[in-house]
Amino acid sequence: MLTIGSHLSTHYGYLRMAEETVSIKGSTFQYFTRNPRGGAQRALDQKDVDAFNAYAAAHGVRDVMGYAPYDVDPGEGDVAKQDFARMVMLEDLERLALMPGSRYLVRPGSIGDTPRDQGIANASAAFRHVLETRRDVPLLLANMPGEGTQIGSTFEELAAILDGIGKDAPVGVLLDASSAYAAGYDLKNDLDGVLGKFDQAIGLDRLKAVHLNDIKEALGSDADRHAPIGEGQIGFEALAALTVHPALADVPFYLEEPKADLVMYEKDIARFQAYYAAHKG
Repeated sequence: MLTIGSHLSTHYGYLRMAEETVSIKGSTFQYFTRNPRGGAQRALDQKDVDAFNAYAAAHGVRDVMGYAPYDVDPGEGDVAKQDFARMVMLEDLERLALMPGSRYLVRPGSIGDTPRDQGIANASAAFRHVLETRRDVPLLLANMPGEGTQIGSTFEELAAILDGIGKDAPVGVLLDASSAYAAGYDLKNDLDGVLGKFDQAIGLDRLKAVHLNDIKEALGSDADRHAPIGEGQIGFEALAALTVHPALADVPFYLEEPKADLVMYEKDIARFQAYYAAHKG
């Protein structure tokens, strides 16, 4: 069964996102836990959470993923920025724990002037601290495109962060298609090779989710600017091939469009589901 959904807005609450997911024939969704550029959490509406949990269970909405804001940079050398990253992650995890089956996506982020090895060690320490405090929601690291001083654009750097966190922690990796392509991983022409590199560096057992997104820039550009799915450098066929690859069986897929509404996402979900049915049937 293909678990697929889209990125939705929290503006009208959790229940509305679950209802929107069902209305577009999806089975999961992703949302920002707060403003993606930073900011405080919105006040919690426990009635909305309860209604969401009941609706999701009744309608098969699963693997819902909260996405941390972009200004969380756990690898930064600045102590205030490290403290901020830990505070945001702990607050988000506390709320996600109220919705069974949730997972939490965090970008390793940027490190500024911090030496690369130290930035990786800082990120590992921050994630380790958070996961030692809360172990009830799995945390997923997203691969980065490699722009500026970002860490985690190579599978080897993600592996180093994971090694620093520890093998027993509830942590895995989300493969972001456009970021991988920007970092030089040719998902379009060498999917088996890319997944083989992932397996060698990290282990496919730790690949827990995928972002299906297209990209404007060329392979290895280190810049991740999303294109409408099917109109970018990766293309629909290559993205759809991810959904039927045997190494990714039972992995949830989350659609990301640069500018999307429910009509567009419904069309996206329908064509990915049709591809899946044609190749898995």
